[in-house]
Amino acid sequence: MRVAGVRPAPRAWASVAIALALGALALWFAPRETFDWQPGLAVTQPWRLWTAALVHLSPLHLQANLLGCAVVAAFGTIAGVPRRAAWAWLAAWPLTHAALALQPRLLHYGGLSGLLHAGVAVAALHIAWQAPRQHRFIGLAVLVGLGAKLAFEQAWIGPTQAVAGWDIRIAPLAHLTGAAAGLLCGTGALWIDGGRPATGS
Repeated sequence: MRVAGVRPAPRAWASVAIALALGALALWFAPRETFDWQPGLAVTQPWRLWTAALVHLSPLHLQANLLGCAVVAAFGTIAGVPRRAAWAWLAAWPLTHAALALQPRLLHYGGLSGLLHAGVAVAALHIAWQAPRQHRFIGLAVLVGLGAKLAFEQAWIGPTQAVAGWDIRIAPLAHLTGAAAGLLCGTGALWIDGGRPATGS
């Protein structure tokens, strides 16, 4: 499956995923409180908009998100999403965490899951809009599945949730803000391209 009408850039997409994974590994031994998301420090320490994604709270948390990086990398690479999709994913990075200010009771947050949701949203949007017609349903199906997952998680019921199988509390709001940031930035990338669906069968 390749996106028609645009030059695929699998290296660009994979490079973003690899950079996220390496960044998470690099910060594993760093003091979490210096780099995680804290709403009270967002203005005076803006680097947290980026570093929050790279902080993990347990080995299981880190392992799961490294696996997530591999999955999202494969999804976009196999689809052959264009370079602008990779840029859209990067643009969604700080927006994903800035939107966490909507929940001031979320006093700390760290992890790649929000940004991985952004990557899925960006790639699926490009597939749904610019893949050959016979493949666009894949992007649409992923977007519908993503929406169902977010609805099931009910991010609005509280800042964190205990989920069976996890040794940390999950912040589903980050999944929601990540997906929203990905859709916003992905739509912007399509608009820059002219906003036209790809032609071809």
